[in-house]
Amino acid sequence: MRILYFGDVVGKVGRTLVLERLSDLRKKHRADFVVVNGENSAHGFGITGKICDAFLSAGADVVITGNHVWDQRDTLDYIVKQPRLLRPANFPPESPGRGHGVFPLPDGRKVLVVQLQGRLFMTPLDDPFRVVDAILAEHPLGQAVDAVFVDIHAEATSEKMGLAHFLDGRVSMVIGSHTHIPTADAQVLPGGTAYQTDIGMCGDYDSVIGMNKDIAVSRLVGVLPADRLEPAGGDATLCAAVVETDDETGLATSIFPVRLGGRLIPAPN
Repeated sequence: MRILYFGDVVGKVGRTLVLERLSDLRKKHRADFVVVNGENSAHGFGITGKICDAFLSAGADVVITGNHVWDQRDTLDYIVKQPRLLRPANFPPESPGRGHGVFPLPDGRKVLVVQLQGRLFMTPLDDPFRVVDAILAEHPLGQAVDAVFVDIHAEATSEKMGLAHFLDGRVSMVIGSHTHIPTADAQVLPGGTAYQTDIGMCGDYDSVIGMNKDIAVSRLVGVLPADRLEPAGGDATLCAAVVETDDETGLATSIFPVRLGGRLIPAPN
């Protein structure tokens, strides 16, 4: 199985690029399953039902989010009705929506998607290690499901790496999001789990993590009230990753990053 994952989509330029290229990249990389992180796709803050529908119509199988999931109020109602939009599984139990789901492919294979949010330097939430352990007990890889996709939306690289080693051999992939900067450590861990600390964003890199650099810098160096952050509007780079799994075990056989457009060096070169 091949799984294609698009990193945090930031603003209109990132959203437009992903919508334009998703179908072609799905075909090019022979992806069986596509995940998009859409948590910054609504003008840099959250996601709307309309935008989620657009990603799904373009060929995404699941859209995930993160700490900005509630930035657009209509998401509170939409996420209850749309099982293919996920929020972190370690949110409080009374939170609207779902943090994981099992999604069938047309050929009958099943993919478990789990989103988690880190706790270091972020809002204190339930323990992501305990939460994912409980989910995997219900949906073991190679038995109940054919692949397990885990996104860890977190600030700390140590927390992401720790989770990956904790899950190594039990899931197909652990890929980090949230910092918007693609890391150079894509690898298959000894137990067979594909890993990358951060997938990066789909947005303008002539920016501060996708936001207008002048506004962002003024907020960092000044003490007076500053303008509201706005997404940068230049040429976007698309950051994604492709993971291939063994259909017998569900474990990863390879992972490689995909980067195209904008300012970053393309990958694969």
